Amino acid sequence: MKAWIGRILWKPRIRLRQAGRFAPLGALLLLAGCANLEYYAQSVAGHSALLQAARPLDQVLADPSSTDDLRTRLRYARSARRYASEVLGLPDNGSYTEYADVERPYVVWNVFATPELSLRLKPSCFLVVGCIDYRGYYREEAARAQARDLREQGWDVHVGGVPAYSTLGWYRDPLVNTFIRLPPGEVARLVFHELTHQAVYAKNDTAFNESLATAVEQLGVERWLREPENAALRPAYEIYAQRRADFLALLRDTRRQLLEAYGEAGTRAKPAPATPLPEELDPAEIARLRERKAAIIAGLRQRYEALKRDQWGGYGGYDGWFAQPLNNAHFAAIGTYQQWVPALLALARQCGSCRDGSLGPFLAQARELARLPHAERQRRLRELDQRAQGPRL
Repeated sequence: MKAWIGRILWKPRIRLRQAGRFAPLGALLLLAGCANLEYYAQSVAGHSALLQAARPLDQVLADPSSTDDLRTRLRYARSARRYASEVLGLPDNGSYTEYADVERPYVVWNVFATPELSLRLKPSCFLVVGCIDYRGYYREEAARAQARDLREQGWDVHVGGVPAYSTLGWYRDPLVNTFIRLPPGEVARLVFHELTHQAVYAKNDTAFNESLATAVEQLGVERWLREPENAALRPAYEIYAQRRADFLALLRDTRRQLLEAYGEAGTRAKPAPATPLPEELDPAEIARLRERKAAIIAGLRQRYEALKRDQWGGYGGYDGWFAQPLNNAHFAAIGTYQQWVPALLALARQCGSCRDGSLGPFLAQARELARLPHAERQRRLRELDQRAQGPRL
């Protein structure tokens, strides 16, 4: 077994300067229980391959085989990376100073699962990072296989491709081909988002971590686009961002309707779901809730078509998302990234010293929230949410 692990971690083509990066990954694999061994192994192999593919930005920019378009995008990304540390107060380290082409459309695929008639996500617990509301896979077929197993058990499941992720500062996370082709403002948004995870992290609280990163990305991009050298990017990005905001507003409203249908709106967090369908529901109630769920999702599709027709001039950039069968897991995943954004933006607005562009004081306040016990952090966030101006989830 150890020899097999060694072949994953110490392939001859790994550069010497990278070799020390993988020792903690190997330790995690050796500590994993048998049930999770295969999962940890794919995590080790996948992240190792990503780090092996990474090259310093200067090297990629000087490479004759790099296209002019790639060079332009990498320069914008490098500008955003510098801005993140020098102005916003995000970590100043080696992350996003390298570029990797992993030759696939996403760097990982996340698997989300919920009960059939609830928006409570099924958690997965791991060494070091604690419990999170999804499982990530470096191979799409592995994610799809996990999704099939969960569906056969009766869970609602969503598999989402992810263009970027953070190792919380343990490793030098690179820029990746999976998101460098996005508009430069969107690349900056992702860099700010992932660096936030390195700055502040609350164990076992995915909604807080992702909502904070989403709030910081919004504040960061607004500031970055005000820089004179980025003025030309602003008009196109504003159109892109408005369409994204319209799309998310539809999903947030659909999530609200589903929460109300399931009797979960405004309730405090319940224990993690143990089964895909609660035993206490009688057949008539199950039938009623299934019918209501189908009607809410059908209504979402109708509103999306109206939005495209009436406001977007026929733009169909989200048609692929709506082409898939939709279920609770899709809307629960959206909640993970959006639940506390209004509350945290309200906290940021209270930060007078943040007006010079730096988010350092706001991040310090968020760090204090992260240190609190989970129940107290939820209480503080609910208080902020009540005062927040913006959409309610």
